Amino acid sequence: MNYRAVETTDEYVARLETGADWRAEIEALAAEVEAEAAWFTALGAVQDAELWFYDQDACEYYPIDLAEPLEVASCVGNVSLLDDDRFAHTHAVLSDPDGIAYAGHLNEATVWAGEVYMRVFEEPLERAYDETTELDLWL
Repeated sequence: MNYRAVETTDEYVARLETGADWRAEIEALAAEVEAEAAWFTALGAVQDAELWFYDQDACEYYPIDLAEPLEVASCVGNVSLLDDDRFAHTHAVLSDPDGIAYAGHLNEATVWAGEVYMRVFEEPLERAYDETTELDLWL
């Protein structure tokens, strides 16, 4: 296990802009407050979404395309540096009008309404390629 203690500096709340990309809005907030590492939670609704499921045998993501309005029942993630850019590693649980839930890695989604809480870490976190999982993981 790779771990370290983290100190936090600031906390922010933000409203995501209707029509914007959900994850890009979170990355923009991180850039605006100069966060190179953070933890966030969010909720709201999206107009559409693309979730990814990671197949551990194939070491490949498979898309789950959802071309309908959905509630964001839960959204959690973190911000770290990937190739010197801020990357919001985002997972979400989305529900349709019948209450059927879809979950996974949130690749993209169009914001209808969204609210985010972000807690910023003092020191940066960086991601790098991991040969075992073929994912970009924290160093």
